[in-house]
Amino acid sequence: MAVKKITDDEGELLAFHEFPAEHWIHLRTTNPIESTFATVRLRTKVTRGAGSRAAALAMVFKLVESAQARWRAVNAPHLVALVRAGARFEHGVLVERDPAVAA
Repeated sequence: MAVKKITDDEGELLAFHEFPAEHWIHLRTTNPIESTFATVRLRTKVTRGAGSRAAALAMVFKLVESAQARWRAVNAPHLVALVRAGARFEHGVLVERDPAVAA
């Protein structure tokens, strides 16, 4: 059962190979959404809620603003634009388009 699941979802499992190798460390870490809001979740449990909606939004904003000082910067930020533009990477290496094929 486990082997079938791995072989069926091999593409999704190894999708990080389609990104620059410099970015792999960011892609293999734990869920970035969860880790971003872990501080917020911890504080809201301790305070047993924030009271009003406005107070909750203000608290979340200040906590996330404070947490961003500890966030890891993206390795090779110059490659982010290439990824967003749809550049193709194989095994973490940029694949140059063949000029004959592109024309």
